Amino acid sequence: QVQLVESGGGSVQVGGSLRLSCAASTSTVSQYCMAWFRQAPGKERETVATIDVYDTTNYTDNVKGRFTISRDNAKNNLYLQMNSLKPEDTAMYYCAADSVRGGYCYLSPTLFQYWGQGTQVTVSS
Repeated sequence: QVQLVESGGGSVQVGGSLRLSCAASTSTVSQYCMAWFRQAPGKERETVATIDVYDTTNYTDNVKGRFTISRDNAKNNLYLQMNSLKPEDTAMYYCAADSVRGGYCYLSPTLFQYWGQGTQVTVSS
């Protein structure tokens, strides 16, 4: 069983930055696809960014050039650096891990087995 704990959320103004962290309970996450998702009230959960075991990254179009996903396998941590934040980035952000597909990433949240509890990001104008 893998436990994931997010931190780093908060309230910022438009154009500000935040760095989200996700701490995993086991080093086996180095063999997993890891991802960040977000969900705003009344909306479906959205894939924000993924990173596979080869550090290949993928981003949803509306965060490209502003967000950066990274992982530190020595610390069992996943990060999301968020710059130039916009009000539409306001959501609960979740980290997740997929242990089934050999470390390769697919975008659907239904393919991820392990989830954190979420951290709230609020961007105000």
